[in-house]
Amino acid sequence: MRLRLSGGIVRCAVAPLVSVVSRSWRYRIHHADRWHALRTTGEPFVFLLWHEALLPLLWLHRHQDVAIVVSEGKEGRYLSEYAVRLGYRPIPGSSSRSGARALLAAVRALGEGTAVAFTPDGPRGPRRAIKRGVVHAAQRAGAAILPLHVVAPAAWRFNSWDRMMVPSPLSCIEVGYGESFTVGPGNDGLITGVARCARALESLERELVSNVTPP
Repeated sequence: MRLRLSGGIVRCAVAPLVSVVSRSWRYRIHHADRWHALRTTGEPFVFLLWHEALLPLLWLHRHQDVAIVVSEGKEGRYLSEYAVRLGYRPIPGSSSRSGARALLAAVRALGEGTAVAFTPDGPRGPRRAIKRGVVHAAQRAGAAILPLHVVAPAAWRFNSWDRMMVPSPLSCIEVGYGESFTVGPGNDGLITGVARCARALESLERELVSNVTPP
């Protein structure tokens, strides 16, 4: 069953509840040096993550001057409001709606030195399918792509296209950063970049699963 919630209910009830649960999470970080190296250089880069992993990663990277591309639909507006409360700068648009405008805004933000978070399978799926927008933005801005993923063995899952995860209270969440890379020129660079994004996220998930401690 899909619940239809008003914006007021989301702002007054759901978002604060998620924040309370988020404060109880414990993170175990793998390869944090890959992220810190990019921040130290001051060069723009793109966070690459699956849509299902948004909530734990939004909390982890809150108040770090990151822009995030969000859908202009109703669910996207809810997410945008929550992200703003956590210190993110929302970029409205998606690959299926106002995509060109979102791409230009993302390239502009990258040019200003702001990290931009993309969910390449959002906002409507298919689940874990890379769309070209994130690769194209990185290519145009000359920015690196930094894959990241989470594994939360104890988590609730929404009955949605992305199976959005909400780690349970007091959960230990495994977070991994992949090796950053840049996108080559032209259409060949885009094709190679899309394939590399998919491989990087798959590899990160395998590594993180292998590090999960059995209950």
